[in-house]
Amino acid sequence: MNRKRMTLVAGALAATAAVGYAQLGGYTESELTKSKTGQALLQVLGGLDRFYLYKVDDEKVLRGAINGALGSLDDEFTYYSEPADNAIDAENLAGEFYGIGVTLVGANPDGTGGKVDNVFKGGAAANAGVQIGDVFVKIGDTEVLTSKLNEIVRLVRGQRGTTVGVTFARNGKPYTVKMERQPVTVVSVEKTVLPGNIGYIALNTFYNEKVIEQFNAAVADMKKRNVQKLILDLRDNGGGLLNAGTDVADQFLPKGTIVSLRDRSGRTEVYDPATTSASDYTGKLVVLVNKNSASASEVVAGALQDTKRASIVGEQTFGKGVAQLPFETADGGKVAIVNSEWLTPGGRQIHKKGITPDVVVKDTRYTTPLNFSGSGLTAGAKLTVTVDGKPVTVTADKDGKFTYTAEVKRPTRSTTQGEAVVDTQGDAILKKGIELLQ
Repeated sequence: MNRKRMTLVAGALAATAAVGYAQLGGYTESELTKSKTGQALLQVLGGLDRFYLYKVDDEKVLRGAINGALGSLDDEFTYYSEPADNAIDAENLAGEFYGIGVTLVGANPDGTGGKVDNVFKGGAAANAGVQIGDVFVKIGDTEVLTSKLNEIVRLVRGQRGTTVGVTFARNGKPYTVKMERQPVTVVSVEKTVLPGNIGYIALNTFYNEKVIEQFNAAVADMKKRNVQKLILDLRDNGGGLLNAGTDVADQFLPKGTIVSLRDRSGRTEVYDPATTSASDYTGKLVVLVNKNSASASEVVAGALQDTKRASIVGEQTFGKGVAQLPFETADGGKVAIVNSEWLTPGGRQIHKKGITPDVVVKDTRYTTPLNFSGSGLTAGAKLTVTVDGKPVTVTADKDGKFTYTAEVKRPTRSTTQGEAVVDTQGDAILKKGIELLQ
C-alpha cells in the first residue's frame, strides 16, 4: 500500500493536480462531448453565458457544477473545497499560522458567526483582554455576525506582524481592540497526571501534521514519570490523517495489523502494521470515546479493542469507516474522494455502525440546553419567562415568532496549550476509566 497516497480518513490533504488529472482521465473534454448528457452540460453553460438576463458569475456557476456532481453521489465524505477554504485547511493541517491566539465556535444556532471558545496565554488576544464567550461583530470594516466560520478565520489570520482590528461583543456590549498577528502553533495533545499516578493524554484531532511529534513527547513524559496506568481520551476527536492514527496505535501495540484498506475491487491490504519500538508504552491502558469520536479515532479504538490491548469506555462512536483520496484542483481548491473502506484487525467494517465500547457510559460533560420556540406575538413584542428563578426574555420577529436556546454547558479547558484540565467527579466517562485502572 502506498503510504503517501492513502493519507487520511477524515478532512483533506493537498496532493498534486497531476494526481487529480490521472484519477479523472475518463472525463476529458473530448470524452465529455461523446455523451449526450455531457453535451447537455456544455449547452447549459453556453446558454447561460449567451442568454441569461443578468451577469453570470462564471466561477460561481462552475463551482456549483462541481458541487452538484459530487452532491449527486449522496456521500458526505466526497466533497470539494473552494480555494479560500483550502488555504485555511492547509494552515490547519500544517499546525502553524499567524493569528491572535484563540479558538472559535459558531455563535448562532445555524453555525454561522464566531464566538471565542478559548484564549491562549501569551497570545495577542489574551494580551488585549479578549475573553471566552466574546462574539465577533466586525473584523476591520467587515461585519461578521452571520458570516461563515471559515470567513472569520480568513479575516483574522494574515501575515506575521500585521495588525487586525476586531470589534467584539461581551454581554451585548461592543468593544474594539487592535492586535498584532503572531505565530500560532496548534497543539492538539493535552496531558496531565491524575491522582494515583494515572496518566491522562487527550488527542483533540488527528488533522495536524505535528500531532505525532506532540503525542510521542507526551508518552515519553508519562514514561519518564513512571506512569504505569494511562487514559487516552479520543472524545470529540473527529479524525484526520490516517498515518497519524496508525502511529498512535503503534505506540501501544508490539506488532500486527492496525487497520486494513479495501478498495472497490474487493482487494484488501494491510496499511502500516505495528512494529516494536523502545518508545512503546506497555502499561495498562483505557481509551475514552463518545459519539463524536470518528475516523482515525475509530481506527485507534478498533485496533486496541480487537487486540485486547485496552478497555474502551464511553459512547458508541460516530461510524466513519471509509478513507478518502485527496488532491488539489487546478483552481487551487481541493477534492476528497472516498476510495476505500477500512477494517479493524478483526475484520470489522464499522461504517455507519461505529464501535461499541467495552463499557458503555453516557458523556455527562454536555447537557441539552434549554430551548423553546413559539408564535402568536406581534412583531417586536417581548416575552419573559422565569427559568430556575431567572428571567429569560425573547423578542418576536416580524412574523411574531420567537425562539430561545440557552448556552451549551462547556467543559472547563486550559488556556495553556498542551495542559489538560479534567473533572474526575463530574465527568462520568473519565470517572469510569479511572475506576477500571485502580
